[in-house]
Formats: sequence, C-alpha cells, structure tokens
Amino acid sequence: MPSGAVDRWKPHVTVAAVAEQDGRFLLVEEETSDGLKLNNPAGHLEPGETPAQGCAREVLEEAAWDFEPLSLVGVYLNRFTKTRTGEDITYLRFALCGRLLAHHGWRALDTGIVRTVWMTPEEIRSCRERHRSPLLLRSLEDYLAGQRFDLSLMHVDPSVLGR
Repeated sequence: MPSGAVDRWKPHVTVAAVAEQDGRFLLVEEETSDGLKLNNPAGHLEPGETPAQGCAREVLEEAAWDFEPLSLVGVYLNRFTKTRTGEDITYLRFALCGRLLAHHGWRALDTGIVRTVWMTPEEIRSCRERHRSPLLLRSLEDYLAGQRFDLSLMHVDPSVLGR
C-alpha cells in the first residue's frame, strides 16, 4: 500500500428475502463451517444489480421460487467472526419482503443449500442456535411488527446498472 494510503473498511453487502405464505416463512437450510444452519434466502449483492434484483435472484437460486420484492423491511449491520479462520467480517444486509410467485421444483438449489423449509415465527424463535445469522430473527420480528419502507428509499444510480 502506498505511503499515506488508507486501508478502507469494506462491509459485505447482502440481500435477504422475508417471504411469508400462510403464516409460515420460507427459509433455507445450508451447509456452513459450523454445520447445518437456517437462513433467509440471502446472498451477496452482485455488480450491476439493484438490491431488489439481487434479492429476487437469490430467492430463485437458493429456494427455486420467483420472488417479487415489494418493500424494504430494514437495513442491518452485523459483525461476524468465522469460527475456523477467525476472519472478522461485517455484513450490511438489505432485507426485503414481497410476494412469492411460481415455484420451480425442478431447479437445483444453489451450492451448499440442502433444502428449503417453511417455519412459523414460533418455530423460528425456538431454534436460535440453528440460525446462520442473528439478522434472520431480527428481520422477522421487524416484518411481524409491520415495518415496511417503499423500495424507492434505496436509490440506485443508473451508473450501477451500466446506463
């Protein structure tokens, strides 16, 4: 690094879906270095996409559902230390809720995803030790409390989309 250069902190930007159907929430069970864990369908925001586009893509890749994001539930910052490597990571997560559309049961789920599960809020609360992130429960509680923000709150400059 050049003399005087600043080592900038760069959180990992992720998107997550809070998807409810008939009082149950769509989660994924995934392989992690700490064993099988539960999470929202979620993942890293990729270059050239909006948070809503990234969220829809992650739901399709991890759970084989088409998902239409309708509202922002919240923006969350979480610090995590990887158990095996000790790596210190900060995540900036955009949690969006919306409508599940078509299910594509024939699709293979993303690498590391073992299966999808549908759980009630009580079931999710009762197994916190199985959550991949504390943001799973926090975004669920915010959703259940009625917290919703218009998607226009997340301005995406056309330069991000290559325009």
